[in-house]
Amino acid sequence: MDELKQIVEAAWEDRSLLAAPETRRAIDCVVDLLDKGFLRVAQPDDSGSNWTVNQWIKKAIILYFPIHDMKTIETNPFEWNDKVPLKHGYAQMGVRAVPHAVARYGSYIEKGVVLMPSFVNIGARVGSGTMVDTWATVGSCAQIGRGVHLSGGVGIGGVLEPVQGAPVIIEDHAFIGSRSIIVEGCHIGREAVLAAGCVLTGSTKIIDVTGPEPVITKGYVPPRSVVIPGSYVKKFPAGEYATSATLIIGRRKESTDKKTSLNDCLRDFDISA
Repeated sequence: MDELKQIVEAAWEDRSLLAAPETRRAIDCVVDLLDKGFLRVAQPDDSGSNWTVNQWIKKAIILYFPIHDMKTIETNPFEWNDKVPLKHGYAQMGVRAVPHAVARYGSYIEKGVVLMPSFVNIGARVGSGTMVDTWATVGSCAQIGRGVHLSGGVGIGGVLEPVQGAPVIIEDHAFIGSRSIIVEGCHIGREAVLAAGCVLTGSTKIIDVTGPEPVITKGYVPPRSVVIPGSYVKKFPAGEYATSATLIIGRRKESTDKKTSLNDCLRDFDISA
């Protein structure tokens, strides 16, 4: 791995090295190891609390594009024109892929994943038992844990550049409600539940309203949090207007089954999803 990293870092600084067969082989090797799950763009430490982003792997993904030509990909009657092949061999992987699920080579999908008509981009990782529901998208380098449900139309943002940017992280057994959008390196803790229509960016206020005073954070939803769309009033030169936010209204109960529906989990809080 150290040798691969050195070659990738050198090519990142000097693009003329992309012409060297050794460099091309190294970049292809990194993407192949991503595809097979032996490498990942980001991983947690032993405690699961702190995540490390492997910037050199993101660099390898970016460098993969200039060393490959566009090719026609045909699965009659459908056709694409791209530099990255599609994944194949779902039966051997133990993955259920419903038409028209699309996953690009260089993404890793563990055994037991269900892909409804959806899209998984290069560098992403999807854990065992996760459902990627209809028209959900998993962006480049996003890290999706095990037993996660990405409901219909969920948009998980990708990140390649800047290389120092953190990917979106969804930890194990989280439930992301329909049409929610999570981008700009936001991190959703283990077993958290997001109601339909939540929008989380790096600058979105996440307001914990469970105590006597609001607690405002950004970019991170703590484990087992129950989150709904909300707003707060912000002053502008033209007056005061409601601005989008998300509200933490409670914590998922220990007795709540990890596979429970979003409606069942929110019912305790008298919230309609």
